[in-house]
Amino acid sequence: QVQLVESGGGLVQPGQSLRLSCAASGRTFSSYPMGWFRQAPGKEREFVAGISQSGGRVLYADSVKGRFTISRDNTKNTVDLQMNSLKPEDAAVYYCNRHRGMTWNTGSYFPGPDWGQGTQVTVSS
Repeated sequence: QVQLVESGGGLVQPGQSLRLSCAASGRTFSSYPMGWFRQAPGKEREFVAGISQSGGRVLYADSVKGRFTISRDNTKNTVDLQMNSLKPEDAAVYYCNRHRGMTWNTGSYFPGPDWGQGTQVTVSS
């Protein structure tokens, strides 16, 4: 089990940027791929971005490709999501997640069972 704490959400105008951060507990952080998901009201939780253990491989949802960047710092047990050119449709609660296992086929991301409380992102003029 891992404890995840997201932060950095807020209210921004369309076109602006936000940087989310997730702090993870435990000594196995660097052994697992990590990801970000989001859930808007009335919608299913959806994958946003994933990153391999070393950070050398990343995967993005088509809807955020070119605008969002996922990164991690294994010395601090953190995974960040830089979100640029935000759109109203990016508004959601954002969650980080540890991958189900240590092996990751970068064609898809399988979320593990642990979730943080999420951080709210609102994009509105």
